[in-house]
Amino acid sequence: QSPARSPPPPAAMASTFSGDETAPFFGFLGAAAALVFSCMGAAYGTAKSGVGVASMGVMRPELVMKSIVPVVMAGVLGIYGLIIAVIISTGINPKAKPYFLFDGYAHLSSGLACGLAGLAAGMAIGIVGDAGVRYTYIHTRPTPSFCCILYLPVNCVGGCDVNLVMLLASGLLLTWDMLDHWDYI
Repeated sequence: QSPARSPPPPAAMASTFSGDETAPFFGFLGAAAALVFSCMGAAYGTAKSGVGVASMGVMRPELVMKSIVPVVMAGVLGIYGLIIAVIISTGINPKAKPYFLFDGYAHLSSGLACGLAGLAAGMAIGIVGDAGVRYTYIHTRPTPSFCCILYLPVNCVGGCDVNLVMLLASGLLLTWDMLDHWDYI
């Protein structure tokens, strides 16, 4: 019978971690910020404009389907945050490649850019959507500001574009090695 093996002492264990040890914290914080803030904006926009749709259902039930646009537009905002959160979190693997504080800060700032843009767009969609739906059941035609609600998610897309530039700067989406093999025509 062999005696039970004890684990090797900590000094003998090889560390496969490369980069800064606190950097993944900031990267995952950026992924969480993108998802949480975007979903908060989507939830607020859906709830606030949903109140207008509910009042439309009581006053003019035949116009309910016309007033569902703000609810759909607000729901799309959460998907932007989910996409960016997945992109950021899949790029954090310190055992595969070095992950430094620059990468963590870039992912944090890109997540905040996407999340806060989604939050702002969701709040705007909720306020304008509720007022626009209430205007529609009084005048039976949409107000011009209600038609502009289609352009509010562009705010969130702009935030996503900004954080994609930050992710490019951190080397997550495209590295200089990839550009070396690019064939220019």
